[in-house]
Amino acid sequence: MGLARLTKGLSRAEPFVLLFVVVGAVLITFIALPLVATVVYEGPGDLVTALEDPEVRSAITVSFGAALLATALSLVFGIPLAYIMARKQFPGKGVLQGIIDVPIVVPHTVAGIALLVVFGRMGMFSDEMSALDLKFEDHLLGIIAAMMFVSASFVVNAVREGFEAVDPRLEHVARSLGASGSQAFMTVTLPLSGSAVLTGAVMAWARAVSEFGAVYIIASFPKIAPTLMYERNLHSGLSESMPVAALLVVLCVGIFVTFRTVSVYLKKRSEET
Repeated sequence: MGLARLTKGLSRAEPFVLLFVVVGAVLITFIALPLVATVVYEGPGDLVTALEDPEVRSAITVSFGAALLATALSLVFGIPLAYIMARKQFPGKGVLQGIIDVPIVVPHTVAGIALLVVFGRMGMFSDEMSALDLKFEDHLLGIIAAMMFVSASFVVNAVREGFEAVDPRLEHVARSLGASGSQAFMTVTLPLSGSAVLTGAVMAWARAVSEFGAVYIIASFPKIAPTLMYERNLHSGLSESMPVAALLVVLCVGIFVTFRTVSVYLKKRSEET
């Protein structure tokens, strides 16, 4: 029924709309085909075998866990920054926005080296970190730092756009009814921006879990999934790396689609209210 309705709708569409559908379909195919082929290439049995491998399970656990912690930290520090960027005008705001966006364009290996300059054993804060018994190189903290560096921008930008979409007059109404600034933020602005916050979190988590270059530079151990795939492909070829790649595609796509669906639902609910 849905396909018939879609076909009927397309038959009535203007020629340029049909052209856009075809062009869009090419891009979707270009994105989806390699992912589908990677999963299809490996049968269900191979995926189960890969999941039973302790090294694979450890790498996936580290990847997903570190990405989750990096995303949580990005939310804690990124939401306040996004609110300031959305609501306030101040000198140098454009420069600050540029700094926020820089990690998106900096090569990943450069990001890893930059983090070593600050958090490495010979870095800017090496003495302070030694005094606090903190270690970033080849440590989980290094993985989280690298993931947060490359993904925090997605949180700030998505949440800022969400805050900008909320009418400031709603906050003023809450303030006029006796709410403090923080109460107006927590009860009005943040709930109305829920879908944007979730979108930013999902994008940041996806970006963090897929990071390789920066993580490999600062912390090649404990191994994350991309590092494990790289090393297996380097030493044994596709036969060893493909099952891990296919398993990671299935897990990431499943989680990403689930969160995206929830985000769309929350956005729809927000628009209805």
